Amino acid sequence: QQPMQMMGGAPGQMQQMPPQAPEPLTAAALASATEQEQKNMIGERLYPLIQRDQPKLAGKITGMLLEMDNPELLHLLESPDALQAKIQEAIQVLEQHAQQS
Repeated sequence: QQPMQMMGGAPGQMQQMPPQAPEPLTAAALASATEQEQKNMIGERLYPLIQRDQPKLAGKITGMLLEMDNPELLHLLESPDALQAKIQEAIQVLEQHAQQS
């Protein structure tokens, strides 16, 4: 039973390789998931993309983007330009919030 537990971790956790996005989302995988599970699946794929650009803010920005509707989030996964624009938008919101505090 011991070896089985070791395989239970997320893929790629054991090796020290650069962060790599999980397999692309398929329509079938999304269709069989609840909306919250879809959010998690999308978030797991968005985070490494955001982390490359904004390592310190990746968690916060990912959380902000996950407030969007799932179809919009899927568009961000497919369009680096759209994702970049949303990241910049999120940074502006965070900076404004920091100035107001």
